[in-house]
Amino acid sequence: MEMRKIGALEVSLVGFGCNQFGPTLDRNATTTIVRAALDLGINFFDVADEYGPDGIAEEYLGYALRGRRSEAIIATKFGQVLQNDATKSGASARWIAQAVEDSLRRLNVDHIDLYQQHLPDPDVPHEETLAALDQLVREGKILEVGCSNMDSTMIEDRLALAAEKGFRPTASSQNRYNLLRQEAAQDLLPTLIKTGVPLLPYFPLASGMLGGRYQPDAPLPSDSRFARHLVPEHAARIIDRDGSRVAALAGWAAERGHGVADLAVAWLASQPVVASVIAGATKLEQVDKNVQASQWRLTPEELVEVTNLGRATDG
Repeated sequence: MEMRKIGALEVSLVGFGCNQFGPTLDRNATTTIVRAALDLGINFFDVADEYGPDGIAEEYLGYALRGRRSEAIIATKFGQVLQNDATKSGASARWIAQAVEDSLRRLNVDHIDLYQQHLPDPDVPHEETLAALDQLVREGKILEVGCSNMDSTMIEDRLALAAEKGFRPTASSQNRYNLLRQEAAQDLLPTLIKTGVPLLPYFPLASGMLGGRYQPDAPLPSDSRFARHLVPEHAARIIDRDGSRVAALAGWAAERGHGVADLAVAWLASQPVVASVIAGATKLEQVDKNVQASQWRLTPEELVEVTNLGRATDG
């Protein structure tokens, strides 16, 4: 497994998205799949205090890593509303101090490797948030600071503020980025490349569209993300909108002996700005396929060709 850098951390090019720990996988199934991932060379596990929901995923991950904590890089997040209580959310110093202790307890660890703000908080100044996170670094409770769902201006502001105040700088940016949703390439990626902040792309398979799970006029698989989170009419619109691009990408991959899901992972893995492809999995064979796909490297010419095939015609 290729390793890439997030600050001082070395993470596997394929990461493991843990949002199905709880909703789909129980504690024993989580333990089985996490340990299989470790055996395949995956060391980067991305979770959040809201997953499960409300921390169950952190608990399951911590249980799964018993005796193997030293092999894992744990990334978790704070900021989303927990237990339908708005006071348990956001990026204030007060909430960060509580949220990190809760995550440490649920994970049953003495430090978090990468602590990420899950989404912007317009009510809290960046300086308050970064000062609180820097204090956690000084206390040894977290090692690196990351952010998620922020735009280029926010990231540049945070980096400038960290340089001015001596805070731990933002080490990573987690954003949606996949072959069907390339909006980040227009604004965010140039900033990340310029500043040296790596990207952690989530939804690499576009919620299953790039996994070949959905077909026009066919029932949604009951265990799919679309079936769990979308009304059928909305899902049908997405399938209709993206179907032709998925078919074109699947054909391109098939000509080279691969599936479209392999191509989705390889496309991301072939971009140096990407530190780790956060791929969820509920079956052992999916983990193995993600690892194998990450070893397929596209040439610069192939990257351009595939990018154009996946790009929406409306830009």
